Parts: sequence; structure tokens; C-alpha cells
Amino acid sequence: MKKSKKLTRRDFIKLSTIATASLPITLSGFPLFAGEKPPGYQFSEDNENILVLVQLQGGNDGLNTVFNLSQYDNLQSVRSNIIIPETDLLPLNEETSLHPSMTGIKEIWNQENLSIIQNVGYPNQNRSHFRSSDIWNSASSADKYVSSGWVGRFFDKNHAEFPENYPNTDNPHPFAITLGKVVSETCQGANANFSMALSDPEKPGTALVSNTGEIPSNCYGDTLNFVNNIIIQTNAYAEAVTNANSLGKNLSTKYENSNNNKLAGKLKNVAKLISGGLKTKVYIVQLGGFDNHDNQVEEGNVKEGKHSSLLKELSDAIAAFQDDLELLNIDDKVIGMTYSEFGRRIRSNASLGTDHGTAAPLFLFGKCAKNQVLGDAPQIDTAVDEKEGVQMQYDFRNIYSSLLTDYLGATKQEATSVLFNDFSTLPLFKEGCSAALSTNKFLSKELEINVYPNPTIDNINIEFFGNNEHVKITLYNSIGAVVKQITNQKYSAIQHHLTANMQNLTKGTYFVHYQSKGVSKTRKLLKY
Repeated sequence: MKKSKKLTRRDFIKLSTIATASLPITLSGFPLFAGEKPPGYQFSEDNENILVLVQLQGGNDGLNTVFNLSQYDNLQSVRSNIIIPETDLLPLNEETSLHPSMTGIKEIWNQENLSIIQNVGYPNQNRSHFRSSDIWNSASSADKYVSSGWVGRFFDKNHAEFPENYPNTDNPHPFAITLGKVVSETCQGANANFSMALSDPEKPGTALVSNTGEIPSNCYGDTLNFVNNIIIQTNAYAEAVTNANSLGKNLSTKYENSNNNKLAGKLKNVAKLISGGLKTKVYIVQLGGFDNHDNQVEEGNVKEGKHSSLLKELSDAIAAFQDDLELLNIDDKVIGMTYSEFGRRIRSNASLGTDHGTAAPLFLFGKCAKNQVLGDAPQIDTAVDEKEGVQMQYDFRNIYSSLLTDYLGATKQEATSVLFNDFSTLPLFKEGCSAALSTNKFLSKELEINVYPNPTIDNINIEFFGNNEHVKITLYNSIGAVVKQITNQKYSAIQHHLTANMQNLTKGTYFVHYQSKGVSKTRKLLKY
């Protein structure tokens, strides 16, 4: 196949995935029907670990999902029109509670199979849905535009020639499967997307193409030839999917209690395919509707509303999925992770909703997930700026690095290459569950960061413990943009003191972010 076309494979895939099986695209008189999208295949590493990504599209309101009781009173003062009464929350421990609709997630917590990672985001947060989703899917920095996805680059490490000559004897199964009609950009590789779009496991090979007549020798002909090859591959993978679907089964009765829960239906198919022996490494499912600028809650009944319904659908679906995996005795090799392009702003708006923000919590669930709330409670100020969002504590690429090295079996060098930088791993998995692995050590001394005076007029002093590790301290503004790099170097294992000049900065709210070897802390700062 040619690799020097102006119209790239990714360009065509993005065009073709917009169509459904009943909606034709016509290229130079040739009708194309693209119900199922480009293929993937089986990952060939030694471990059998499987990753399920649950994308919450629209920007989930983390402050209406996970509640910290130490911050509840302040949150109530800036969200009085939408906040859930404290007595209705679902307590996980003395400090942390969940939205009352999330009984299924609480059950997983009670089974000690849930990690909640607080304040996850990235530097220079972009509040555009498309751009921020692109950043999460590609694992690029906010100022870089990357056409490949982080999962796709990982697969490229061992299968750089894909899609040519795939599937084959060694790799008969899809690499990745997106449950839906559009392949996930997380799986976009250098030449093609490693993900196969699958709406119905019983009919996986529904893509059709008509090539009657002579294919022209131009860019349209090149594209049509590419489509023909993709369809041939998709139908080749269809047999493996069909076989797994016929051999697989579901045992959980909790799906039956999730009427009209589309996410539960998708995860049910995932469990069935895994139980049927499909060796696909990554599955992607999506749940949309989280962009709740208005009517996030019902007026007069804040426990109900759009966000409550979405959280219930998410929670019930994950609970049924986990129950099914356990009953099928395959729960020891599956980890799931939720993610969303951004959180919402701290202060609610006048329309019973919330606007685009910055960081938010995410869930890691499964038998190997370390049962914990990792990270600090989001800092809530009653005088919060109307544009301020939750500030980042953990970069999402720290979590990706952990998944790659500690679960999927990548080397540290591979993870660094995939993520374009060396991101420390986090303690996300129980002992005995890691694939191998990470050589990162966590700070042996409990970290305390002192920032003073606060408020300040001219300068700030920062005191921290070095621990013989590389330390990066960054100053952010209230919307998550980098203001200045305070330090980025190795420090010895003693208490250190830095002074940062604030004289030329405008009055307002800032955040000092400390990061070192898997440990991150954020401190709020007022400049007068």
C-alpha cells in the first residue's frame, strides 16, 4: 500500500466513520457504505491483561460526582442551586462520598476494587470539547497537534507494518474494539486505526463496497483501494468476533436491572467477547451527554436531573460488568478506566448547570485496582472566581504511563516514547497484579509543601523536601494556564527553600503545583 498520499489513511478513516451502513458516501461515482470501520487485531505481549476505556463525553462534573466532606460547606456556598444535600450522599469513608445515584460504584468500593484519582488534568487546560478530547486521546501536550493516539502508538511499537498483511496466523483477533459505529482516536496508529468499530457482535462484518467499473488512477482511486482493503480486513476479523460471541456468555442478572442502559449493553458485549476467548487487548465504550450547562439538576429536586441519570447509567453499567466478570471468573485480567475531556467550573451558573472547567476525578475499577482515594480534596474557596475550575494535581499521562508499564506490559522506554516524555507512574494496582514492572519509587517522606505568605503582594516562599529526586514546581493561573516554571531540577533529601517573584503578575488566584516521582501537590495562592 502506498504511504505518501496527500489524503492520509487517518483522514479517510475520520471521513468514513461518520457514515452508517444506510448512508452512502460517493467517491467519483463509486458508492461506499461504511457501517464498520477499520480493523485491528490481537496484541501479542506475554500477559493477558485487558483494558476497558469508558469515555464520558461532554465534560463530567467531578464536583457533583465525588464529594469531600471537608470542603462541603464551601462548595455549598458556591453551588447552592445544584448541590446534593450532605445527608443524601453515599459515604465511602470519613472524608469522601459519592453522588446518591452511584450505588453500583459504591458496591465496587465495598468490594475493594476501585481507585478514585482526584484532580486529573493537564497543563494549559483547553476548554474546547474537540481539542481537549484530542489531547486526552493523543496524549499530546496542549500546544502540540498529534494525529496518532496513545494506544495506537503503543501497538505500533510491535506492529509497525499494520494494516498490511493483517490479520495473520500470529494475530488473528482485533487489536482493539470500539463498541459503536466510530473507531476511537486513542487507537490511531501511524498507518491506520488499530480499533475495529463494532455495533453488533452477531453481525461484525457489515461493511459493503461497490467497485463496479474501473477504479480511476487518482486520489479517489487510491482511497477506494484503501477502503476495499480495509473492508477485506474487517470481514476477516469478523469470523474471530463471531466465534467468540457464539462461545461467550453473560452470567450477571444485574444487566436486567439496567433497563434502557445503553452503556450496560455495550459492556455486556465486552464481557461476552472476553469470555468467548477473543484476545483483543483494548475495548473502548462511550457515554455522552455530560455537557450540562443548564438543567444539570431538577429545580426543587437536586438529586434528580440529567447528571444524576448519567451517573446512574454509568454506575449501574460498571457494577453489572464487574459482577459479570467475577461470575465468569475472568475479573483478574480486566481493568476499566473512566475519563472525560475536562471537569466543570467550581461555581455553578444561574441555569442550574455548570460550565467548562479543568481537572476532575476519574475511576479505575477492577479486581487489580488498588482500593483508594488518591490525591487531595479539591480546594474550594467561597470567593472563587466564576471562571475557576478544579486545579490539576495529577497529569493524565501519569495514569497512562502506569497503565502502559504496570498493566499492559510496556517497558519504561516504550512508555516514554508513546507519551513523548518520561511520566512517573502512580500506585494504582494491588500487589501481585502489575505486569512488571515500574522501577519508580515513591517519596519515602510524607510530602508537605509550604507556600507563604499567602495572600502575597510581591514574592512567595516555597519550602519542600527534596528526597534526592527531580522536582518540578509550576505556577498556574485560575483557568489552568502555565504562568511560570519556578524550578525543574534534582534536589537532595533535605528541606529546601525557594523564592518566586510575583510582582509583575496581576491580582487574582494562582496555584503552585509540585511534582516529583509520582507525587503531586497543589497549593492555592492569592495575589493582592
